[in-house]
Amino acid sequence: MSTTADRQLQLNSQGQLRHFLNINGLDRALLTEILDTADSFASVGEQAVKKVPLLRGKVVANLFFEASTRTRTTFELAAKRLSADVLNINISTSATSKGESLKDMLQNLEAMACDMFVVRHSQSGAPHFIAEHVCPGVAIINAGDGRHAHPTQAMLDMYTIRRHKGQFEGLNVAIVGDVLHSRVARSEIKALNTLGVNEVRVVAPKTLLPTNVESLGVKVFHTMREGLADADVVIMLRLQRERMQTALLPSEKEFYQRYGLSRESLQFAKPDALVMHPGPINRGVEIESEVADGAQSVILNQVNYGIAVRMAVLSMAMSGQVAEKNILQAKR
Repeated sequence: MSTTADRQLQLNSQGQLRHFLNINGLDRALLTEILDTADSFASVGEQAVKKVPLLRGKVVANLFFEASTRTRTTFELAAKRLSADVLNINISTSATSKGESLKDMLQNLEAMACDMFVVRHSQSGAPHFIAEHVCPGVAIINAGDGRHAHPTQAMLDMYTIRRHKGQFEGLNVAIVGDVLHSRVARSEIKALNTLGVNEVRVVAPKTLLPTNVESLGVKVFHTMREGLADADVVIMLRLQRERMQTALLPSEKEFYQRYGLSRESLQFAKPDALVMHPGPINRGVEIESEVADGAQSVILNQVNYGIAVRMAVLSMAMSGQVAEKNILQAKR
């Protein structure tokens, strides 16, 4: 989908967020608004009553066609802290596993008066398909689709960077590992460039890089020494073990020796460089335990910040849907 089409699908007529499907098509002002809104929710978890009433009376349905405990749990907590009612659909036992189409399932859920769907799917473009066919007033949030996008993970990582570095200007960010299969990497590259970092780098063997990866707006490196030089942020990507049984990689041991983040390789980056990972971590494959648990690591902070960022996205999308509905009613 083109940038223009992405923007038109995700924003209402006033330029407000109504679906959150992809970083593509969203400008710096809107991404900054998401981060600023997340800031306003960051302290909710520290309150005696961990709730605000913004989505009271709304129903949020989590449709996870792929398992992901961390992402689903943070979306559920985010919705509940906004006072929404949450419906978790067990896809493995739902009618879709018996042949019901995605569109049929959507229509059945709409009949239950759901206001928002959080969708995770193995097929790239599934959340976009749902957004194009959902009835007016219902918001769709992409919780990860195929190799395509994972926009809320990207935004919680942007929030982590801003929280610890203060700004994006002048930063060099290195993304290390399996870029080829990573929806997180694609969303992060777009977000980082949109928010104005100095340089986005990818560090990986050629077999784990997309064709024409430079067109995404990155510099390519094949060694940690060169890729991490003067890096302010190092984002490690998860390497899925099933891919290490193919010809893409010879062995876990060799990958770790060349591309794992150890105390030694971290020294190539700046002394105050942040260490990040979207999780779950393969210790001793992508990253050394001492680094993952070390002073420069903000991996657990990422998980914590994810709730506030997802609260921001849920509340903004619902607000955009309500505003659009009011505009359409006023025109009648």
